[in-house]
Parts: sequence; C-alpha cells; structure tokens
Amino acid sequence: MPEEFHRVPDLWAFLPGSWRTERTVRDLASGDEGRFTGTTVFGPLPAPEEGLLQREDGDFLWQGVSRPAGRTLRLLPGVAPGEADVRFSDGRAFHALDLSAGRFTATHPCAADLYEGEFTVLDADRWRTVWRVRGPAKDLVLTTDYARTGGA
Repeated sequence: MPEEFHRVPDLWAFLPGSWRTERTVRDLASGDEGRFTGTTVFGPLPAPEEGLLQREDGDFLWQGVSRPAGRTLRLLPGVAPGEADVRFSDGRAFHALDLSAGRFTATHPCAADLYEGEFTVLDADRWRTVWRVRGPAKDLVLTTDYARTGGA
C-alpha cells in the first residue's frame, strides 16, 4: 500500500513560525542514544536577502549530561515555491529541499562522512527528518520531529 504524504506547494507559507523540536541521536556502533529537545523558529532573513533563517535552540542530553545546543541554517528560494537551497549559517551549501510532494531525500558529503536525509511532511502542522550518517568514525541515525507551536 503506497504511503501518503502531505504535499507542500509553498514552502515559504508552510515553514514560518515556531516548531517544537525533538531529536533522537542513535549511535549504531556503540548503542548510545541522545536526545535534543527545543524549539526551531523559521523567520525572515535580514534584508536585503530573501528566504528564511532557521534557528534551533534547546538542550542535548548525551550519556547523562545535558548541554545547551543549537544551530542556524539559511533557506534561500529555489526554482519553484516548494523548493529551497539550504545553507549553513556561513553560506556553505548543505542540501536542496523540495517538499512539494510531501517527501524528499537529500545527500550531503562532509569530509569523510556522508549524510543521507529523508524529509517527510506528516500533515499541515507536523514534519520529520531522518538523517543517516556514515563515515570512518560515525554510524548515526538522527530523527527529528517538528510540531507547529504557533501561527506563521
């Protein structure tokens, strides 16, 4: 039976606002598991740049120790309204993103590691990313669930 996804024809209307963010990090080699809990906010990039600033803030619990954690990404407009060019905060390319079909896969080579991501939109207020990270010293699965907490 084919899986149904929630289509997102306009990424720029879907993402803005605040999202509750819960991520599990599983180290498949050691069996360790960590958890990030926090908030991700998608807001406008500073003028004159067009797009969204993705700011994630929260706490990461790993091996019994909790630490503040966060990251910032920049989403720049793609060719169609459902597409974006995702970049690190310093402008380096990360991956493409196209949620128009409700599901998208992306890859990102990072030094000796390979990140393979799957993005799934569950409904109008929930979406998920799963990143599989493989490399000489990494064997991880990072699963992040986003749930809308406020309006755009």
